[in-house]
Amino acid sequence: MEWSEELAGGLLRAAPDAILVTAGDGRIVLVNDRAEELYGRRRDELLGTHIESLVTDDARLMPPGRRKRLAEGRAGPVGAVTATIRRGDGVEIPVESSVSLVDTPQGRLAVCVVRDLSERARAEQEKARLRAEAQMHRSQRLESLGQLAGGIAHDFNNMLGVIVNYANFVIEEAESPSPDLKAIAADARQVVRAGERGTDLTHQLLSFARREVVRPQVLDLNAVISSVEEMLRRTLGEHISLLVRAAPGLPAVVCDPGQIEQLLVCLAVNARDAMPSGGDLVIDTSRHGDQVRLRVSDSGQGMPPEVVERAFEPFFTTKGSGGGSGLGLATVYGIVTQAGGEVSLASSEGLGTTVTVLLPASAEKSDLSPVGDKSPERGRGETLLVVEDEEALRDVAGRILSGAGYRVLAAPCGPAALELAAEHEGPIDLLLSDVVMPGMLGKELAERLTGVRPATRVLYMSGYAQPVLHSQGTLDPGVALLEKPFTADDLLAAVRDRLDD
Repeated sequence: MEWSEELAGGLLRAAPDAILVTAGDGRIVLVNDRAEELYGRRRDELLGTHIESLVTDDARLMPPGRRKRLAEGRAGPVGAVTATIRRGDGVEIPVESSVSLVDTPQGRLAVCVVRDLSERARAEQEKARLRAEAQMHRSQRLESLGQLAGGIAHDFNNMLGVIVNYANFVIEEAESPSPDLKAIAADARQVVRAGERGTDLTHQLLSFARREVVRPQVLDLNAVISSVEEMLRRTLGEHISLLVRAAPGLPAVVCDPGQIEQLLVCLAVNARDAMPSGGDLVIDTSRHGDQVRLRVSDSGQGMPPEVVERAFEPFFTTKGSGGGSGLGLATVYGIVTQAGGEVSLASSEGLGTTVTVLLPASAEKSDLSPVGDKSPERGRGETLLVVEDEEALRDVAGRILSGAGYRVLAAPCGPAALELAAEHEGPIDLLLSDVVMPGMLGKELAERLTGVRPATRVLYMSGYAQPVLHSQGTLDPGVALLEKPFTADDLLAAVRDRLDD
């Protein structure tokens, strides 16, 4: 039986799947181009070959339903099965084969349409791999969260232990027959220091989670280092020597000065832990092309290569279970990248560690004002509406503000604040409101209050700034925020600035 190339080309060349036509004895009489590609055999090799010679031994086992359909001998579709074919090069490929019986003048023919399932199989394998990876990542995240929880619990338990015990010392001394005021003051200062360490850790967590408000400004990097140098010396202790080498005439950079201070403290604490027996810490600055370079080097124990490789990973720590949160260098990385800079780390065991930070230089001049020691200005009899659902904090804020010469109206929530404002006949100069409160958010309260009292200024306070933040981590225009926890000076300065703005 002869079939012309013209007929084969006209009917079969455009088909996306391999097509093989067999005669009644199962031998191939017609193939298309795709069949040559799929089976890896030339046309003349396929023609005259028995169809079963192209499949593996296992694939020759025909399903009972299909065998019955062929035995009946009726023209029409027989059905589809999956099988495995063997290419000319010996490679086995999964396929789906659909067979139809056709009666022609030349006799009964079987038309086999064979679809390559290799891509589908690879896709299924890739899906399985991705599912396994996702499961592994979930397990790693859970492990990381466990590490974080253990580290945070360790740090906060230490701080709470200091606070509770020193507070008891204060009570015991105050209730003694002859209280020693100096001892009480010294113990109270220990409570404050522990609270400040808790505040620093909270800011570190918020910074890592990109939930802390960022206030970038043009600043002199050398001035920031100088402003925290004494604090760094106290952090390091007397057994570690701190040397600052600041290159003169550096261009300004655009960063949040508070975050740069946090970065320096994180690196100083890491260096201190790496030098338990003492050593040297060097902080130097210089110009590096169109960037400003900050370099922090210690003479500590150094790190092995496998630790260096993971140093900036969140939650990664070498301090053991519960020994630390593992957020220090991850926070440094987040601060630098958010400022558009780069950070790298070089370390060798026994030779120390160097962290290099590169920040984009700014053509503008620094607008960072020197920090003075003057106390915030007192109130001038202005009326403030303080809204805070935490009773103790509401009382603290009211006590600070009243003592500074302000008239304070206090409310526990938004609806109560609006009711209090409606009953108040005089002006309300400033609304000091928590951001997140049950029943009504601070933003809604501010909008409703200023709708009827447009002259009222608004100052938000929150330990979680996201509800009033712009998507890039900066405050929306016109929004003022006091971050919790705050000191009396922080509160008074923020209120005075908002009133005078």
